[in-house]
Amino acid sequence: MTEKFPTKEHLKKKQDYKDIPLAGKITNAGSSLLNKTGSWRAFRPIHDKEKCINCMICYSFCPEEAILVEDGKVVGVNLDYCKGCGICAKECPVKAYAMKEESEFRKE
Repeated sequence: MTEKFPTKEHLKKKQDYKDIPLAGKITNAGSSLLNKTGSWRAFRPIHDKEKCINCMICYSFCPEEAILVEDGKVVGVNLDYCKGCGICAKECPVKAYAMKEESEFRKE
């Protein structure tokens, strides 16, 4: 039997680097929701609702499905999961995203 990793119980425990599988593989579907990756982002996408034409290209290209959509309209970015890769900004045909350095948003 293959062990499903990571489990919710495992994620609650303090982990050592030796406890994490090589390449941090996700073996059970949907477990990526347990791994918030936004904390290591270097750039943050800023969505301009005025420029946005709701074409959903950003939503289609986002590897983390971090683009928030309500009633067929882009309403923002889920920063818990956004890695700051900038694909949304690169693919947007009307340049409705600006990539800002994450350091601009940190409180000193």
